[in-house]
Amino acid sequence: MTNENKKMTYQSETGRISQIVLKHVNEAFINDQVIESQWESLNYSGCPDFSRSVIEYDRMVHIFRESGIEVQFLEVDRRTNLDSIYVRDASVICDKGAILCNMGKQARRNEPLSLEKTYRSMGINIAGAITGEGILEGGDVVWIDERTMVVGQGYRTNAEGIRQLKTLLGDCVDEVLIAQLPHWRGLSDVFHLMSILSPVDRDKALVYSPVMPAVIRQKLLAKGIHLIEVADEEFEAMACNVLALAPSKCLMLAGNPKTRTRLERAGVEVYEYAGDEISVKGAGGPTCLTRPTMRERSLPLSSN
Repeated sequence: MTNENKKMTYQSETGRISQIVLKHVNEAFINDQVIESQWESLNYSGCPDFSRSVIEYDRMVHIFRESGIEVQFLEVDRRTNLDSIYVRDASVICDKGAILCNMGKQARRNEPLSLEKTYRSMGINIAGAITGEGILEGGDVVWIDERTMVVGQGYRTNAEGIRQLKTLLGDCVDEVLIAQLPHWRGLSDVFHLMSILSPVDRDKALVYSPVMPAVIRQKLLAKGIHLIEVADEEFEAMACNVLALAPSKCLMLAGNPKTRTRLERAGVEVYEYAGDEISVKGAGGPTCLTRPTMRERSLPLSSN
């Protein structure tokens, strides 16, 4: 996927989003009967209410459209389940195109196949796929800058998946850092790298340091990135899972006032959405719900 427009990049978490892929709750949850048949087996903390889910989702989409973001929706695919609403995890985007993941959660293995069809219809090249014994989920992959990536290794992403990712990225990156993730609550829990690290600008990142590998934290500081700490009491409420809509402009799940205040004191404009049904019960925040496919290139950090 050669980027002919030098003002755009595929390798950023913080440039202004110009295009985003979503799976609307109508196509993921479908109806209350489908939800009722799946939520327990997928380890949701509660049964989402379909009507309230639609309201929450539409309000979130409104924020994207008001921000000038082109929204592309995935279609219904009966091979997938409720979890397919969390579209980030099924792929990684780089300048070569989309790399399809091999999901660590067995129940989500069909999601990359569904996403591939949409990418091809959008003209996005498929640069490859994680296969075989390799597992990788997009929530474990974070661009720190356009040439540096951090990948979390844990229950959803393994060493073989990271090895394959590096091969597929090729010369797209100068450095791939590996963050060893904690056991936390075990195999059934959702603990991705973006649970503890969300860039919000080229020189700012929201983090939860108590469980962040020291080597990654030191690397961020060495790159001149200011670390904004999530409030301890808000960590399990997904306070660290925020989506940068543009440099120093982010979307976060409502209900984390202390972390919001810390972001605002650091000069970050914060938008909130209510996500009791679409986020809290399935443990997926705004980065999980979205797959930005193109962003504006940010200005580089000052060398002073």
